[in-house]
Amino acid sequence: MAVSTADSTALSVHRCRFVDYTPSAITALAFPPLPLPSVKGKKPAPRKALRFGTLAVGRANGNIELCEWTGTENQLEAPQAWVVRKTLTGPYPSKVDTLAFAMRYPDLLGRDEVPTLEELRLFSAGGGSELVEWDLEKGCVKRTIPSHGGSIWCLAPNPASTLLALGCEDGSVRILSLADDSIMHHRHFDRVKSRLLSIAWGPPVPRQMTAGEKPSSESSDEDDDSLDDWSDSWIVTGGSDSSLRKWDFASGRVVDRMGTDKIRGERTLVWAVAVLGDSTIVSGDSLGMVKFWESRTCTQLQSFQGHGADALCLTIGPEGTTVYSSGVDQKITQFSLVKTGNPEKSILRSNSRWVQSTSRRMHSHDVRALAMWPPYTTVPPSHKRILPIDVAPILASGGLDMSVVLTPAAVPTSTIAKVMNPVATSTVATFEDSYHRRLAYTPGPANTSGLCLARRAGLLMCMHDDTLSLWRILKKHDTALGDDENVDMDPNAGSGGWSKVLEMDLSVRSNLTASAISEDGRWVVASDLFETKLFALEQEQDILRPKRVREFPSILETHLPQSRNEESSTGASAFAFTPDSSKLVMATAMSGHILVIDLSSGSPRVLRRFDHHRMRRALVVERRAPSPTSDVEGEDVKMNGSQEEEEERPVADESPVIATVTRMAVSVDGQWVASTDDRCRTHIFNLDSVQHHCILPTFPQPVHALAFSPSDPSILVLALANNTLHIYDAESRQFPDWARPLCASLPTRFTRLHDPVLGVTFDKSPSAAALFWGSTWICKVKLDAPVGWGGFSKKRRRESRKQTGKVSTEEQRGDQQTNFKLVTHYRPILFVDFLAPGELVIVERPLVDVLTKLPPAYFKPKYGQT
Repeated sequence: MAVSTADSTALSVHRCRFVDYTPSAITALAFPPLPLPSVKGKKPAPRKALRFGTLAVGRANGNIELCEWTGTENQLEAPQAWVVRKTLTGPYPSKVDTLAFAMRYPDLLGRDEVPTLEELRLFSAGGGSELVEWDLEKGCVKRTIPSHGGSIWCLAPNPASTLLALGCEDGSVRILSLADDSIMHHRHFDRVKSRLLSIAWGPPVPRQMTAGEKPSSESSDEDDDSLDDWSDSWIVTGGSDSSLRKWDFASGRVVDRMGTDKIRGERTLVWAVAVLGDSTIVSGDSLGMVKFWESRTCTQLQSFQGHGADALCLTIGPEGTTVYSSGVDQKITQFSLVKTGNPEKSILRSNSRWVQSTSRRMHSHDVRALAMWPPYTTVPPSHKRILPIDVAPILASGGLDMSVVLTPAAVPTSTIAKVMNPVATSTVATFEDSYHRRLAYTPGPANTSGLCLARRAGLLMCMHDDTLSLWRILKKHDTALGDDENVDMDPNAGSGGWSKVLEMDLSVRSNLTASAISEDGRWVVASDLFETKLFALEQEQDILRPKRVREFPSILETHLPQSRNEESSTGASAFAFTPDSSKLVMATAMSGHILVIDLSSGSPRVLRRFDHHRMRRALVVERRAPSPTSDVEGEDVKMNGSQEEEEERPVADESPVIATVTRMAVSVDGQWVASTDDRCRTHIFNLDSVQHHCILPTFPQPVHALAFSPSDPSILVLALANNTLHIYDAESRQFPDWARPLCASLPTRFTRLHDPVLGVTFDKSPSAAALFWGSTWICKVKLDAPVGWGGFSKKRRRESRKQTGKVSTEEQRGDQQTNFKLVTHYRPILFVDFLAPGELVIVERPLVDVLTKLPPAYFKPKYGQT
């Protein structure tokens, strides 16, 4: 397909749909909890919007994605919402069935303070008998502990984050202590003859004041609050024997049992339980029933046929007045607490009751997990957290269709004031009427692409959990493409254009974390968390044969420092080959070292190791301070002096930090390599002298795409997760003046695209045009041209004419700028790169193709309907 661009050139496009990448299903979602409120009767803090917390997404292949909010500190609206900042790579094979965050030191957090990733602990279970705690800094398993009760079906930390409860196969509740950042068995409850499939903690009880103790006053110091002021009272579990059980925490015994419905004597599975602050218990079972129970007498209050099949998950709205359930029938059902008339005439003896208010279908297959931000804190109504009503909460859902769906979930009663929709999908923010949005899936960790292209060899490689697949993109006989001709790589087309040349099954301990292929197709490198494997590809007629360089891990080990407390690992998180395929640059996965490896001599040889991504901060010597006339505040890092006089060195009295390098880019001339990590820091190294060159200012968002311009190899283009751009000149070590107007005045529609930028590439031509791409769009930007109207021009010109009543001078001249030209008919995009000048490769993986490999979705025909 020939695509015309802004400068009247045409690109021939290889539209590839043959890549057989299949994302993994979502099995668990989790948001961090909030600290418990004060028990001393203090006045609540002024109501202000909470900072958005980290979203953890558990996958069926054992990986966990940590997604960070893309909005700034004072920005409540972020069109890109949550993006993956780090991927925790799971052991191979493994899965994640349940996830839970806990606060590391809850006593140190203030009221309504949202814990950061460094202040959190993450636990998961995957159907086995081992509980896993994750190292959020290194991105791997930190430690495991056996349950001593068989398979772990469910887990839940208490509201204070001091204890963790496990529901086990043998019918017992195991309590683990989380005190002082440790984990150990604390106690276990009596056993029952049922698997415990779901678990939830009841509201904690405020500590009773002893005689003579005075209540706190307004002048009380908040630091005097302690988690000891709250005591856990009871736990509720859902079992496989058609019942719920209420356990007394002090004695560890069952105090009451609640029986659910049965059909033809078959046991009903209680898949989900939740507890409200007023001690109301909510359950979802395998009959699709959602029931509300009174916990004091353990009697059923209300029952709803909320679903046509199993109700697998529940979550509670932040105010405690809404409950959401979902499951096999793909529906998300909302239950609302509404006020009724005279409580004396009501059988509930209350002036409110639950109603099934709304049902929406936003998934194509089973929904396995629900999570709500802000999270609900199970505390008594007297200590209920007061949240602002002008910001809509966000409901996150995920399941077999592999994508997280975000839905604004404001309750209708809150529409008295103007409610902001944080994900900017619509002006309406209620769950019933708002537009949801689907987060795109990407084939690589940390929102990178798992595909790479060997341009000179015409090879395309895709990374899976434990395999590498290589295809050869065949040359066409007719190279002169007309405007309507199509180079279609769809396997259903039957015209060829591609052939699969190699499938490599690797022996790995964890899922693959990174891979790369050299420009000439001679080298392939792949890595899991623990070992990097290098292969030399040998061509025998039309067959590619990989030959492993077996001494490569031992060569790397000799150049990596050994630690007594750390397991030896040569795994990598990112690779980059130089254009001449003579050097390989790699970043170690769990230690953050950068290694430069020479491949030109036949046997790999490590030239140097850089530790700059491990520095807590760098000390710059003999460099000029930022210019006061800088247009971009805090970004002018222009230096004086020669390269020999300037150096960076770590501060000696500070311990190193572990950063995960997520992306690397090498310039066309092979002189520069840029690397960026999950702490939003970017370093540039000189490969000619094998020296560290400079460090860029820390950006407010992680870098999602970086590449050097082929027309000027020292120009580095960076795109952040919130679709803002930065252009840096590595030679002069500054942000050039000519690029600042472009970066400071990006079109609003570009920065508000819902899908974040995933990559940037350049045509090997003299023009300075960059091709940015996300999962649903491709945008061409001339870096040295004004912003212009581009693909967003028509509507805005019409609005401008209406407001001013006259035509702009550009329209009169007929030479409107066409910068920021946007194309949106390729989707969802996994990879974009140039195979040759004027020849573009676009890899798509349509959702319908992925869903055909899934089992059929639940469907229940109704009488009289087709």
